[in-house]
Amino acid sequence: MPKPDSFFITTPIFYVNDAPHIGHAYTEVAADVLARWHRQAGDDTWLLTGTDEHGQKILRTATANGAEPKEWADRLVKNEWIPLLDTVNMSNDDFIRTTEPRHEEGVQAFLQKLYDDGHVYAGEFEALYCVGCEEFKPKSEIVDGEGAFEGEKVCSIHSKPLELLKEKNYFFKMSAFGDALLKLYEERPDFVQPASARNEVVAFVQQGLEDLSISRSSFDWGIPIPWDQEHVTYVWFDALLNYVTATGYPNDPETFARRWPGVHIVGKDILRFHAVIWPAMLMAAGLEVPKHVFAHGWLLVGGEKMSKSKLTGIAPNEIIDVFGADAFRYYFMRAVSFGHDGSFSWEDLTARYHAELANGFGNLASRTLAMNAKYFDGVQPEAAELSDADQAIVDLVARAAAEADAHVNTFEIHEALSVIWEVVDALNGYITEMEPWVLAKDEAKRARLGTVLATVTEGLRALAVLLSPVIPEATEKLWVALGAKETLGELREQPLRDAGTWGQLPAGTPQGSLAVLFPRVEQD
Repeated sequence: MPKPDSFFITTPIFYVNDAPHIGHAYTEVAADVLARWHRQAGDDTWLLTGTDEHGQKILRTATANGAEPKEWADRLVKNEWIPLLDTVNMSNDDFIRTTEPRHEEGVQAFLQKLYDDGHVYAGEFEALYCVGCEEFKPKSEIVDGEGAFEGEKVCSIHSKPLELLKEKNYFFKMSAFGDALLKLYEERPDFVQPASARNEVVAFVQQGLEDLSISRSSFDWGIPIPWDQEHVTYVWFDALLNYVTATGYPNDPETFARRWPGVHIVGKDILRFHAVIWPAMLMAAGLEVPKHVFAHGWLLVGGEKMSKSKLTGIAPNEIIDVFGADAFRYYFMRAVSFGHDGSFSWEDLTARYHAELANGFGNLASRTLAMNAKYFDGVQPEAAELSDADQAIVDLVARAAAEADAHVNTFEIHEALSVIWEVVDALNGYITEMEPWVLAKDEAKRARLGTVLATVTEGLRALAVLLSPVIPEATEKLWVALGAKETLGELREQPLRDAGTWGQLPAGTPQGSLAVLFPRVEQD
């Protein structure tokens, strides 16, 4: 058998300075949908997520809460970040913490190599620093403060005052990699996606790169620089390395060769770290750069980026406790064009939930199985010769499956769902047009009735497979009710790229009852 394609996908690792909001969950779900799709398509898939636990922001947050930084990180990871994975139904293969020995040892090995190879030097640095971003800010992201911060320089992202820092640090010679990065972007135009993100990165690098301060000496919460214990590693230099320390670097070359390079799903506010600093680091170490860096947009509430500090953060549980994890996953993957900003509102979520999930997909499944039970004693009907209308459904399912896979391969999750939903809408329209309840009144049309219901039920089989990466709980219930689990095996084992192949559910397959997949939600 040919070796399956490798698909290693990551989320960013998240700061443990506070509990997660739906912006974090959005990133997690997007990566999870892509991982589930590729895994079920037969690719050698590995999904990594985790937490970023070093740096000044964590130290200050822990101190403000009367805790040591490691104690604070342990508490947040246990009580907030690990539970998030269950809340949104993540299928991650690994969860890395930057305080783990495997990571700390890998970071020090990487640093030592760069130092030994002449890519690091000692120097003095003075610049404005944003603790929220954990970054010395470029001029383009420094703005004049307003209101309480009038007269001060503030971060354009966090709208909080910047701190003037002056330290003796170690520097990575990033400026030496400007030409190599521009060549990378030119030769691999899909390295940074979407196109707007690529253009932003190219423009930034074309302005010229400065060397990067990679150590801090004014506090001690971080990974010590291996050749100078008075310094700790700059938190972003530390954090970016999780993608390789979690996959075998430097002590497990076999696993590393199997997994790396990977695909990074990141928010657009941390694009520069992943598309400029990270590949430059890898080039310096003689390692492959990532396959892709995809920057998604922000979730906006009231026109502003989701933010705990600005009191616009919404906890995932606030939505999931009402609508369920499947609805959460579906809504954010369908309603937001992946790669662009998207506005969240309870009204839009409620409308889509009822129109698309409850009335569209859920009702389609319920009434089809109910008619199979009523007219064919609860088994899959047998199809006779197909009419043009039947064949149109067959052709649509095949096209939708192929196009959805193509869209997922280019990170267009919303487009994949849109084309899959063409099948949902077509099957609902087909039932209305064919009127199986009328056919059932005429015994002479029983063969036609069987063909109609067999067509719809086979369409549901395909939908269960295609939608399982997005709404795994509902599709599993449907799969069992269709009798497909007993006949075809586990849903997660169905080859996703064969989902559009017609006629997989045999006639006579016993079927079961199906509880309402998406109950109506009444909101106050």
